[in-house]
Amino acid sequence: MTAGSQDVVVAIDGGNSKTDVLIVSRDGRVLGQSRGPGASPQNIGVDGSVQALEKLVLEALRGAGLPDERPFATHTSAYLAGLDFPREEEILHAALAARGWSDTLIVGNDTLALLRAGSSDGTGVAVVCGAGINGAGVSADGREHRFPALGKISGDWGGGYRLGEEALWWAVRAEDGRGPGTALQAAVTAHFKASSVLDVVQRLHFQDLHSDSIHGLCPLLFAVAADGDEVAQDVVDRFVEEVALLVSVILRRLELTEEAPEVILGGGVLTGVGAQVIAEIERRCLKVAPRASIQVVDVAPVVGAALFALDTIGASASAKASLKAATKRV
Repeated sequence: MTAGSQDVVVAIDGGNSKTDVLIVSRDGRVLGQSRGPGASPQNIGVDGSVQALEKLVLEALRGAGLPDERPFATHTSAYLAGLDFPREEEILHAALAARGWSDTLIVGNDTLALLRAGSSDGTGVAVVCGAGINGAGVSADGREHRFPALGKISGDWGGGYRLGEEALWWAVRAEDGRGPGTALQAAVTAHFKASSVLDVVQRLHFQDLHSDSIHGLCPLLFAVAADGDEVAQDVVDRFVEEVALLVSVILRRLELTEEAPEVILGGGVLTGVGAQVIAEIERRCLKVAPRASIQVVDVAPVVGAALFALDTIGASASAKASLKAATKRV
């Protein structure tokens, strides 16, 4: 182990759209950090994921003024989207371990990092909604309940991309007469600075617009719904029900309905919706577990990965509290 590496950990949170890396000291100080594009092995392959992660880790080390001699740290805690089955975790673990970043290494699904970031001790339920949607729960006795997040084939509905698709779908049908009138028609047209929704469809079809731009319609959907549009509100209502359903199933499977579990909501969609949407999710969750506390995460999920790392190396409670306080969003 290199000089100083025994005093730091590497923490990684890799979603579908972005990846965050922190270099954290044993006493909870953030020494270096970096951010890059999504590095999910499902999207770019295991080799591509490892290469992207190593680039970001080296960047964070440079920012911390630390040497790039291996091992860099005493422990690496890597939580990524796309690790939905044990087989995927095992493959990525082997690939990262071969890089020799640290003496010990843990990999897991990024929803668990969200749970650790927002909850007091890493137990409870977390639902993340960014480009996709997923939920996970951990009971006090260590039992877990998770879902694979593979899109339609695993029963998913409600990620940011899908919500953007819904906004476009209803806008198209309003314009061509197959559906009811909705303010989404004008909103989508204006969003893309287009002459019509059909113009948007053609630009997407001929790849003058990247398909990823559909995700950008998600905030628009919530804004139109908040202004009273019935069509948009119906989609938002379905989304609220889906989030509450994920929470409810996990609470029941882990037998937490009579307890006082922490329910953590995070991801770009859930951190961006209005208080009214969160209040409705809370109302539905409390029907299942009346003593639950529902909160939107106030630190980045990568902080959860760092807290897991500090747990692993036996850091003090004050170090963990210091880390959370220093990284709390205003």
